[in-house]
Amino acid sequence: MKFVSVAAVAAFVLTGLSSGVAHAESAPGCGPVTQIGKTAYIGGDSRDAKASVKQFKGCGKNWAYVYVWDSFARRVGDFQITVAMDVAEQIKGQKTYPRNQQEGWSAGTDSLTKCTRAVAALKDFVISDVWQTAETDWRC
Repeated sequence: MKFVSVAAVAAFVLTGLSSGVAHAESAPGCGPVTQIGKTAYIGGDSRDAKASVKQFKGCGKNWAYVYVWDSFARRVGDFQITVAMDVAEQIKGQKTYPRNQQEGWSAGTDSLTKCTRAVAALKDFVISDVWQTAETDWRC
């Protein structure tokens, strides 16, 4: 998995605070991708969320991305994420990451001609031990 540079993470965080579309980011094994649709949030809104969920397109595929906010990660310290694409009501490309990993990408899905949305879940092992979910709007 490629690691995002500090500048890219800063740009991602700043973009996540607005309702606009993100600039290009890099999906694993793909390179630059472009956000489509609005950002969704797990456990709050753009001011107090635990994590951000976004959908991207690039390299002929759709990608889901989840990022756990630093403030939540520091406060809780024991969590897990999973992320996937919902392709016409079917979960595809799902990846579950090791505990305390703050970001993750789904596998890319060949779904540019279908209705899709990014879905992600966050499990907080300290406070609730329940998966909290969020999904972006459908993009067709």
